[in-house]
Amino acid sequence: MTGKDKQEMSFEERLQEVQELTGKIESGELPLEDCVREYERGMKILAELDNELNNMNRRITVLQNGEETEISHENI
Repeated sequence: MTGKDKQEMSFEERLQEVQELTGKIESGELPLEDCVREYERGMKILAELDNELNNMNRRITVLQNGEETEISHENI
């Protein structure tokens, strides 16, 4: 992970991290155990990103439907 705390990383930075992990794994230069560890890490990040995308999609849907004029993060 970069010098930033994981919670401070933007969506795009976390996606970039997954792309870098993928590159390491695909390079064939890592031992098998390291590949598995990086794969697990990447899958965890992807699950978090997927959850975040789903939350944003719900927010957009609510806004498009005019159900609420403002949505707080606590409601999601």
